[in-house]
Amino acid sequence: MSTKRNRAITLLSLGHACVDVYQGAVAALVPFFVAERAYGYAAASGVVLAASLLSSVVQPLFGALTDRWAMPWLLPLSALTGGAGVALSGVMDSYALTLAVVAVSGIGVAAYHPEAARAARAAAHGSHTAMGWFSLGGNVGFALAPLLVAAVVATGGLGATPLLVAPAVVGAALCAAAVRSAGSRGGAVGKGEDTGSDDWGSFLRLSGAVVCRSIVFVGLSAFVSLYVRQRTGGGAVAGTAALCVLYVGGAVGTVAGGRLADRYGRLAVARQAYVLTGLAVAGVVVVPGPGVYLFVALTSAGLYVPFSLHVTLGQDYLPRRVGTASGVTLGLTVSVGGLFAPVVGALADATSLRTSLAALIALPALGRLLLCGLREPAPPAGAAPAPGSSGHRPRAASA
Repeated sequence: MSTKRNRAITLLSLGHACVDVYQGAVAALVPFFVAERAYGYAAASGVVLAASLLSSVVQPLFGALTDRWAMPWLLPLSALTGGAGVALSGVMDSYALTLAVVAVSGIGVAAYHPEAARAARAAAHGSHTAMGWFSLGGNVGFALAPLLVAAVVATGGLGATPLLVAPAVVGAALCAAAVRSAGSRGGAVGKGEDTGSDDWGSFLRLSGAVVCRSIVFVGLSAFVSLYVRQRTGGGAVAGTAALCVLYVGGAVGTVAGGRLADRYGRLAVARQAYVLTGLAVAGVVVVPGPGVYLFVALTSAGLYVPFSLHVTLGQDYLPRRVGTASGVTLGLTVSVGGLFAPVVGALADATSLRTSLAALIALPALGRLLLCGLREPAPPAGAAPAPGSSGHRPRAASA
């Protein structure tokens, strides 16, 4: 890539990190809500639901809008909105107001992803590795969230959450710089010009697999900290460490996924990642003591290796609706996992955290089954054919 495009990818990746801090921050705040406000598991998971519900509803809308118009100004605005909601969450006087401001944060995150993914796709020019770096930015934001929340809230209590607005301000500046770097509609943040037919059947099957991945990820994000505290007999540090492992492992998995896909093909890599995830979640549930951290790390790798591959596959299955595809694969299906967080929490209240997490084991297997019937789509115009691609438009194959 040219220096200008390298700069655009770098700025977009850093901005992505700042925005996705607020997806990770919501889960990281759950133990503090439990401790300071005596929330039950179901009530605590309701906070995760609030961050996901409106985000899930509006994400396709933002995707459809970016399919019609380039809206680079949306990037810095959405970064600020995402940060403001989380910053206010700890100082609201009631549960209802807490849910409301967290929901506002979810809307900001939803607005960001379709336009940002379009920008990254344009700058990447078909490189799965470049898209992996963009996705890595978001995963780094997730990874930093528990540390940031712990540093702020553990020392100042929930009343210190306004300090958490800082990444949003930095992210807005980075996004504005990315827009200036692109310079025009034809730059990195411009509207794509892919042509070809949309393969909705393959896209919907892919989306179903990503939903399975999302439920596992959100369920673990919300409760792995509390679970590891119970499992190891450790305190807050043990739980925060587990959440950090879940997120940091994703940083490695995302970059590895892009490189492996450039070599072996996206679908082949994604299918194996789902197998690894199922086995690793089982390990989290059954392995006692400190050994649980190893399986949290393996689960993280399995969940994150296909993360950027889902995005580019979705974009290639819907070449005429790249914004919609990006909003769904990068945002909606991820947010949908939050809709199931109260179910996981309610099951934990009725039985135990271990039982509720054990129920997640079946989902990677279902996701793997959905991927069985897909073929590698043709690459975007101007990109080299992907491994495993026939160069023709994709169609669903029999499993």
